[in-house]
Amino acid sequence: MNNIPLLAGKRILITGAASGIGEGAARVFARFGAEVMVSDLDPDALAETWHDLDPHRRIGLNVVEEAQCDAAISRVVDVLGGIDGLFNSAGIADEVKPALEANIDVWQRCVDIHLRGSYCIARAAARVMVPQGSGSILLVSSVNGVTGIPRRHAYGPAKAAIAQLARTLTCEWATHNVRVNSLAPTYIATPMIDKLIADGKLDLDRLERRTPMGRIGSVQDVARAAAYLLSDLSQYISGVNLPVDGGWLAYGGPGDVATA
Repeated sequence: MNNIPLLAGKRILITGAASGIGEGAARVFARFGAEVMVSDLDPDALAETWHDLDPHRRIGLNVVEEAQCDAAISRVVDVLGGIDGLFNSAGIADEVKPALEANIDVWQRCVDIHLRGSYCIARAAARVMVPQGSGSILLVSSVNGVTGIPRRHAYGPAKAAIAQLARTLTCEWATHNVRVNSLAPTYIATPMIDKLIADGKLDLDRLERRTPMGRIGSVQDVARAAAYLLSDLSQYISGVNLPVDGGWLAYGGPGDVATA
């Protein structure tokens, strides 16, 4: 991908950046001209992934903890001189079990990391963005938050709530020129999805046959959509839940796309 100045000068914090979508997005943002700071719950993994980045631009962060979120945003402002964008990709996989067998504590942790975490880090960023009168906050929902999927009773509902959160925050913050949007990716080739496939909890061939474009998504697919929503090209877009899904949500036929 050629370097283009889509995000030139934008100061952006990326959460969940030790691997997967967060890591890939941060690298794409940097190629698009952004000044990035990266954070993750696992600071050691973050340091290994981003060993070539100034250590001052790496932050250990549990997005569920409000005080840590506020401290992380303050550090971005201190190091970069301000903040223009937030991409919250911190997340975990669901427990894949029937509802009658699921562990409620495991369910709660999944909901907390996705929904509470999105709320805490978005609010921390807005405490700076609202007074300055500008900013773009991008949360990560999922196609699983749009359609029902059995045995995934925490992840999907939490992701649906994230899209709604983007709408409610838009209704408060858009008047201050602070935009809040969400992305709804399909199954993306990340270490989390690779593990689910390896554990037999996802069937890659079936997923590809179910997707009109014939493949699961790449990290770059999500990162480019994220870059657009964090850029000035989308300055009149807020409260949107943008699918990045290869046509997944468009298809409603029985079975595989090719045989429908």
